[in-house]
Amino acid sequence: MFESAGYPGTFVTPLCGDNASCVMGRDWAWSIRSPETSARPTKAREAVQRTAALQRLEAALFVAEGTLTARKLIQFAALPEAAAIPGMIDALNETYDSSGSAFRVERLATGYQLMTRPVYARWLDKIHERQARLKLSQVALETLTIIAYRQPLTRADLEDIRGVQSTEILKQLMERGLVKITGEHDSLGRPYLYGTTRLFLESFGIRSLDEMPMAEELRRPANADPAEPIKNGEQAA
Repeated sequence: MFESAGYPGTFVTPLCGDNASCVMGRDWAWSIRSPETSARPTKAREAVQRTAALQRLEAALFVAEGTLTARKLIQFAALPEAAAIPGMIDALNETYDSSGSAFRVERLATGYQLMTRPVYARWLDKIHERQARLKLSQVALETLTIIAYRQPLTRADLEDIRGVQSTEILKQLMERGLVKITGEHDSLGRPYLYGTTRLFLESFGIRSLDEMPMAEELRRPANADPAEPIKNGEQAA
């Protein structure tokens, strides 16, 4: 080590390293590093590692369907040790509190869980009620799929495709707001035509029927030749 103006220096040739103040001589160069400067990379690296660990912890809590024990958090989030978890949870909650977040991590009897604050319970209850109403049986889902791809269609058309009587299942889909009467067929007796609703689009995360998988191919009359293209505006009766 060399001493210059009271600073410890490390001899290097020909250039100084990063984060160093350089003093250039005729044939040599040497760097001046203070203890504070040399400690910065280590502190910065520790901060980055801590931030990454917090992000993994938050992600694990977010995707979990219920509580996670300390052992599972260590496993899923690749955390160093169980003793570090309470402090990390506190750090997450401080971030949530300072940013006005709707979330908070709570310690429950069976582990940790990311939860919404009680003030939002009224709105969330409405969402849960709606989701419960939209839970469909396999038969209801199959019927809804036929209506979505072949609409507008009559109940007789639907029953011809399914091969079974469909009055009750059609009624259930209408009660849940997924299917509605869209008009009347011009055949004898003028039977009702059925189609899907806006709630159907919202429930399945699409903006229009054209976004359904294979929409152009499957939205054809039930008796159409599979190789025959659908004409623009052609719909099933």
